[in-house]
Amino acid sequence: MQHTILKLVTAIIMTFTVLMSAGCSVFMAAKQPDKKNVSLLVSGMPRAVIVAEFGVPVSTEKRNDNTRVDVYSFKQGYGKGAKIGRAFFHGVADVATLGLWEIVGTPTETAFDGKDIAYQVTYDENEKVKEIVQLKK
Repeated sequence: MQHTILKLVTAIIMTFTVLMSAGCSVFMAAKQPDKKNVSLLVSGMPRAVIVAEFGVPVSTEKRNDNTRVDVYSFKQGYGKGAKIGRAFFHGVADVATLGLWEIVGTPTETAFDGKDIAYQVTYDENEKVKEIVQLKK
């Protein structure tokens, strides 16, 4: 009887430990940067739409001819489906390997944290996109 109780307590502790240790790669996958909609970078798009999607530019220059040049720099991330799928996979792998998956999963999520991208966007006097130059792919 005591042997059975000891096994049950050990199993509960091991399960709890695995579930608590599972998470670094799961959390990292869920917190990857969001995918930005670069298809908005087209001639005629209002500046407000661009700022809403990409955030405040890292630099902005107002020119004498009433045009403006903004530079946006960001990490191109992943869609919600991809992030959820990756987090789910890491969670299952953590449980299946009793937490050993973190040895592979955490460095993987660190390496695949999105691509650095930069654009220079020139707006006309009406703050509509006039020209787009990709600075960093």
